Amino acid sequence: VRAPPLSGFNAHDFSVDMKSGDPSQLYLPGLSQDLNTPNRTRMRLFSGTGNPALSEEIAMYMGVELSPVTIKRFADGEIYVQLGESIRGCDVFIVQPTCPPVNDNLMELLIMIDACRRASARSITAVIPYFGYARADRKASGRESIAAKLTSNLITEAGADRVLVLDLHSGQGVGYFDIPVDLIYGQCVVLDYLASKGTGVDDYVVVSPDVGGVARARQFAKKLNDAPLAIIDKRRHAHNQAKVMNLIGDVEGKIAIMVDDMIDTAGTLSSGAEVLHQKGAKAVIACATHAVFSPPAVERLSSNLFQEVIVTNTMPLTHENKKVFPQLTVLSVANLLGETIWRVYNDSSVQSINGMNQ
Repeated sequence: VRAPPLSGFNAHDFSVDMKSGDPSQLYLPGLSQDLNTPNRTRMRLFSGTGNPALSEEIAMYMGVELSPVTIKRFADGEIYVQLGESIRGCDVFIVQPTCPPVNDNLMELLIMIDACRRASARSITAVIPYFGYARADRKASGRESIAAKLTSNLITEAGADRVLVLDLHSGQGVGYFDIPVDLIYGQCVVLDYLASKGTGVDDYVVVSPDVGGVARARQFAKKLNDAPLAIIDKRRHAHNQAKVMNLIGDVEGKIAIMVDDMIDTAGTLSSGAEVLHQKGAKAVIACATHAVFSPPAVERLSSNLFQEVIVTNTMPLTHENKKVFPQLTVLSVANLLGETIWRVYNDSSVQSINGMNQ
């Protein structure tokens, strides 16, 4: 039985390399050009709906185009994902922060990973600028869940081969994944911005808003030309509710830089800023990577307590926040993420990026 010819296929396009006499040496016009194409053509960059503006910036830095994908939501809230091109044998990177609405964006990420796995991608890397549920990383009291571990398991079971995440709430969160994790830090972006302001480094004092953030603040102070360090001792009575008890260190006559990984309701920062002003701080600057800004964060941060609030664009910010919040400065981490993606794709060192910031 003779098989029907393939669509668009011409048998005359095939030939055997007669010099070698090996029938396996097959020549097909156009194929040799694909084989000689640089390896970067095997890379595909997809964006979810969590922060498309950041994904566009990353693609622009990398000099690639975002691969087409259709993402829809049905009337009952279910999410539909269809890839717009073949990714068979490709290394896929999916940029999707699990920012509010956290559950919707997380589920969208899982479905995108599943779609890529079923489309025969060679590898799938989940690029998560902001990792939701990262704060639920331990059992503070009995009968609590550890949602950070559960979320890590979901991403792994969905089919991700690697995770690239920016500024986890705590370093041990990397160990919750059973796949490789590249953890990078956004401090270098903030440090470059502070250096461009031209303020004397001797005028700064780095302040940790709580005892748990001392390691982060100490690292930041070291990079800021070994600036002095101060610590705010607080007691948390309930979720998103904290009370400042003591200040450890001298801030009089200094510009206090409060460093944290995220700003949620800003209760900790605002109460800490009040204490810093009482202790004689000349000005207070708040720095954080992730701007969650749950109400009433904007009202607290837009008060006279802060000279400036510096965040990055790991999460999308509304135009309303920018208009009523003149102290807000948003820095882009697109170049940092884009460079890290290239290094992961090319099997280069990612630690050297962090090493430049340590």
